[in-house]
Amino acid sequence: MSETAAKTNQELDSFVNGLVADLRPVKPLLSPWLRALIWLGLVAIVALGLVSFADLSAFRARMMGAPDMWLAVVGSALTAALAVVAALEVDLPDRSRAWGLLPLPGLALWIGASGLGCARNWLIPGTHEASLADTKDCLAFILGLSIPLSAVLLVMLRRGYSLAPNLTGALAGLAVAAAAATLLTLFHPYDAAVTDLAVHAAAVALVIIANRFLAGRILGR
Repeated sequence: MSETAAKTNQELDSFVNGLVADLRPVKPLLSPWLRALIWLGLVAIVALGLVSFADLSAFRARMMGAPDMWLAVVGSALTAALAVVAALEVDLPDRSRAWGLLPLPGLALWIGASGLGCARNWLIPGTHEASLADTKDCLAFILGLSIPLSAVLLVMLRRGYSLAPNLTGALAGLAVAAAAATLLTLFHPYDAAVTDLAVHAAAVALVIIANRFLAGRILGR
């Protein structure tokens, strides 16, 4: 009986050793907040590159022309920052999906300030209402800039193990779209108008849907 037990123990030891022979140490992830800062740092680098092509005096004049203009920019920037933190938090399997509520304050400010702009009955000096051709440029800017920002963020999210990949992707899309919309204001000489805001909303929705779909494929297990 003892010989059988000894043989069984040897076989078990051999089996376990075979399982762990090729294992390598796993490097722990940085905290979601630090990784969010890395991604936001990339956005800041892109912003610095775009600033060299922007008319900063005209940008300042637009921002000071009415409170809703700079409040909308603050709202979109805050949405981007909170949404990327939320996406990286939800990407971890031990985190609550309630993190998905984190971007709501920024989103409320963004939408609310944009809506106030439509309620004004006067145009900010140096701006005009966007035509359909102008809105196409806005759409192309948001979608075009969202591609590289989404690619980087999805690569970062692959390091986690999300149990809610669709929610993670939607939050990532919101972060990307909000960041792109914030940078668009550097080149956006148009006052708030229903048509312009509708195109912006459509662009944001497309980015969120695309990231949600890609995250479901990439992050899904």
